[in-house]
Amino acid sequence: MSLSLEWMMNLLLDMVRDKTSPTALVHLAFKFLYIITKVRGYKVFLRLFPHEVADVQPVLDMFSGQNPTDHETWETRYMLLLWLSMTCLIPFDFSRFDGNLLTQPEETRVSTMDRILRIAQAYLAVSDKARDAAAVLVSRFITRPDVRQRKMAGFLDWSLCTLARSSFQTMEGVIAMDGTLQALAQIFKHGKREDCLPYASTVLRSLDGCRLSESNQTLLRKLGVKLVQRLGLTFLRPKVATWRYQRGCRSLAANLQLSAQDQSEQKPLEVPPDSDEDYDIPDGVESVIEQLLVGLKDKDTVVRWSAAKGIGRMAGRLPRVLADDVVGSVLDCFSFQETDKAWHGGCLALAELGRRGLLLPSRLKEVVAVILKALTYEEKRGACSVGANVRDAACYVCWAFARAYEPQELRPFVTSIASALVISAVFDRDVNCRRAASAAFQENVGRQGTFPHGIDIVTTADYFAVGNRANCFLVISVFIAGFPEYTRPMIDHLVAMKICHWDGDVRELSAKALHNLAQLAPEYSAAQVLPALLSMALSSDLHTRHGAILACAEVTYALFKLAVQRDRPVTDYLEENVVQGLRQIHQQLWERQLYRGLGGELMRQAVCVLVEKLSLSRMPFRGDSVVGGWQWLIDDTLRSLHLVSSQARQQIKDAAVTALAALCCEYYVKEPGEACPEAQEALIPQYLAELRGPEEMARCGFSSALGALPAFLLRGQLQQVLTGLMAVTRSSPKDVSFAEARRDALKAIARICQTVGVKAEGPPDEAVCRENVTQVYSTLLDCMSDYTTDSRGDVGSWVREAAMTSLMELTLLLARTQPSLIDAHMCERLMCCVAQQASEKIDRFRAHACSVFVTLLHFDSPPVPHVPHRQELERLLPRSDLASVNWNAPSQAFPHITQLLALPTYRYHVLLGLAVSVGGLTESTVRYSTQSLLEHMKGIQNDPEALGSFSETLLQVFENNLLNDRVSVALLKMLDQVLANGCFDIFTTEENHPFCVKLLALCKEEIKKSKDIQKLLSSIAVLCGMVQFCGDVRKKVLLQLSLLLCHPFPVIRKATASRVYEMVLTYSDVVAAEVLDEVMAVLSDTAWDAALPVVREQRNRLCDLLGVPRPQLVSQPGAC
Repeated sequence: MSLSLEWMMNLLLDMVRDKTSPTALVHLAFKFLYIITKVRGYKVFLRLFPHEVADVQPVLDMFSGQNPTDHETWETRYMLLLWLSMTCLIPFDFSRFDGNLLTQPEETRVSTMDRILRIAQAYLAVSDKARDAAAVLVSRFITRPDVRQRKMAGFLDWSLCTLARSSFQTMEGVIAMDGTLQALAQIFKHGKREDCLPYASTVLRSLDGCRLSESNQTLLRKLGVKLVQRLGLTFLRPKVATWRYQRGCRSLAANLQLSAQDQSEQKPLEVPPDSDEDYDIPDGVESVIEQLLVGLKDKDTVVRWSAAKGIGRMAGRLPRVLADDVVGSVLDCFSFQETDKAWHGGCLALAELGRRGLLLPSRLKEVVAVILKALTYEEKRGACSVGANVRDAACYVCWAFARAYEPQELRPFVTSIASALVISAVFDRDVNCRRAASAAFQENVGRQGTFPHGIDIVTTADYFAVGNRANCFLVISVFIAGFPEYTRPMIDHLVAMKICHWDGDVRELSAKALHNLAQLAPEYSAAQVLPALLSMALSSDLHTRHGAILACAEVTYALFKLAVQRDRPVTDYLEENVVQGLRQIHQQLWERQLYRGLGGELMRQAVCVLVEKLSLSRMPFRGDSVVGGWQWLIDDTLRSLHLVSSQARQQIKDAAVTALAALCCEYYVKEPGEACPEAQEALIPQYLAELRGPEEMARCGFSSALGALPAFLLRGQLQQVLTGLMAVTRSSPKDVSFAEARRDALKAIARICQTVGVKAEGPPDEAVCRENVTQVYSTLLDCMSDYTTDSRGDVGSWVREAAMTSLMELTLLLARTQPSLIDAHMCERLMCCVAQQASEKIDRFRAHACSVFVTLLHFDSPPVPHVPHRQELERLLPRSDLASVNWNAPSQAFPHITQLLALPTYRYHVLLGLAVSVGGLTESTVRYSTQSLLEHMKGIQNDPEALGSFSETLLQVFENNLLNDRVSVALLKMLDQVLANGCFDIFTTEENHPFCVKLLALCKEEIKKSKDIQKLLSSIAVLCGMVQFCGDVRKKVLLQLSLLLCHPFPVIRKATASRVYEMVLTYSDVVAAEVLDEVMAVLSDTAWDAALPVVREQRNRLCDLLGVPRPQLVSQPGAC
């Protein structure tokens, strides 16, 4: 774009300079110029403006036609001000433009210099972006030698008066102060020091009086800090500090030569003494430094950043001793009495000082210590924390130091900095901080070359890899901890900082990370980490307790895995006091009543995880009372799930169920494969009794718990357990909304079947066999018709999804083990039900159903027996073509599903599902399902037998779902589509075709006494489409429409009249030609929402014209 900037500018400015250009075109040209400026930046664009002597007067004249209050053309004024600022650079005195000034009338006699100054002052107070350009104009104009002598003092006086009389409490005052501060900052930036120095003290005193630090306007505080630093730089002579630390050379070739030398030949750079120690520092400098240090603690980042840059610039002009005092003051920001704002500002200032070589190596020990603290800075505030910006800035400091110092200067701190950056890159909660730490580590590896295993770590923990938090905690951390230099620091950081983190996800990831790292340092984890975690497990802080208990569980299980690999018990790693500490956690929490309240949710979940891991670790607690305590906790948690918040409910339930399974497998075994009779007799009857309780969540919990029991506990009780779960899947009026309980019961049944296995002729109390398999199948298939809805929507879909999954798992289990148990009738019913779900309207469940259907069809180890039309299905749905199908997308799913309409066995169920999709609300589902259905029907237009069979199935669907609004309303909409598209044209040639006769009867029955607006509107459309059929049925359809013309609801009367009008236009043979105009007039001119007596008169007239008998009033209310 840079190469074309000048061409684009000249093209647009030619339009501006053309006197014949319309005003609108000029404004448009300036608008395009502004857009280019916005993209490329005004500083680059500014120098391309033409700035000849001949340009000054035309630009000034253009301002005469500008209205500063016109908010539509502010781009024009903005660009003109920038152009004018560029013309101010001409090297001629402005007085030369005033040669004919004396010939003008006295009242209009204004010099060019005064005109420019007035324009600048006027636009410094406008509310649009032209104010920024006016500040640029002032800086270029006032600093000209000829203007400086005559106007600088006056302008500064005007500026200070404006600041004095403006208040940042009002919007007008804020705008005025903003423009003035911008102008002053630009003047003191671009003006010569000797020209600005006489006014600097006055401006500083006036600025102090404005008390900008008390303003709530971020921009004013930022501009105040910017102006203060410019004043401070004016007080100090511009010089390059001779005492500053310098690394390398500007020349790349020289740097490469230095790097090629042997390290032993390089000597540390000596900092030269300061040659200006006796340089007198003006009085205002101390005030400037103080204000900049205050600015480092401002509440807004932009102000702190400006203050940090000011500190760096000022320190570069101070003597060494005073600059060191400034560094000391910056380090005072890193006190734990200070807020996160001060820490952030301090980090930015240290980075600026280090980048400029003003932070001498003698200070590195103190600086590195505070930066290491800043890298892990996090302050808890309520339910969250602050400090991400501090950690990000600390990474920036480390990045700056890598570029600023020689390797030998940083070598004493390499280990601590490398560990801290690795920890931030892997374990920080915020992705920005992880990426900043990764970038800083990479910079140090490249610049310093002394970070241990730097290249390997940079390759693994790059910018993109650290973007995923779970990947960092669980994968990258393991790789890095494989290097011994980082193992213990990473473990210590997790224990000290992350186990007690406020974010629950971070605590859980930290516990899992400790599990992985414990295997790399088992002795350290057993001797140091576990005792520390046990002491934290009873902390008064909820988050610390939660994280510590999770970490105890994970570390213990990790040590058990190592012990198994070495064929040793886990107690060989754990001291007796640690074993007892783990054993007592539950009892101590119970005694302190920490399972109650909101915090109890976290405690229950954490202790359930602890129970699971200790059971898997085979801790020596068999026969101990603690096992009974754990069992109580699991049971009480499942029983009180309804008291748990909905967000945590599923996680707590899963934790309790998983803990129960592990507990039973370890502590309820008498002999291998044999259950402890006492536990079996106590547990299963209790859980079955809980299934009959009034709480839905308790049913969910205990259903899942029964599903998780091991096979030896179910042996002898299987039929009883299945019967109890089957009872949960059946809905009754009092628990019809318990969809989640039915879902979990179905999942439990499938899981139990897989747990106990299959024995064709076995007893029903021990395995899935011939006696109970039909009962199981019937239960699962019955749940496929669960369409329960409540305030949450179609909650029955959860049940149907679980039923499909359970049916697939059970069928594949039987196919692998005992295919003879799969009955042909049951398999047909299964495939038809799944096909129906595969053609319904909810994308996610349709995709799941399609996946189940395809899995059952193409399963080949061995194939599922008795699949209806297997050969045709494999031809229609070949395995090779389905791999790339996205079943979630209606455009891809429905063309495949509608092919099943050609198979008689599947037609009814697919048509039932399609009816719901075609008559649905989702635009994409309706479009593609309708399109696929119509394509199928067009394919059978010339096959009367196939079309007849299809129509019979369609009517059967309608008849079986009469008054079932979920299906019937959608089915009416589908019938409207197929009738409107002429799909039954072959039937219209036969008088009183049975299809039309039965359809009319079904429609009449469906809308009889109905007050459902959508149903009535859909039926009107279907009735109008049925007029195309000939014979007596047409008269009956017209009679039914005439009844609807006098319906009690005005909206139905109007809709009927409108559809009948369209029908008469569409089907020309319905109305005789001689009465057509009159019929059309009655339909269009009658106010069908008028009173019923008036409407009835017109309706009767219409009946006479159509040759339809007038409907007679009956005594029942609402009839017409």
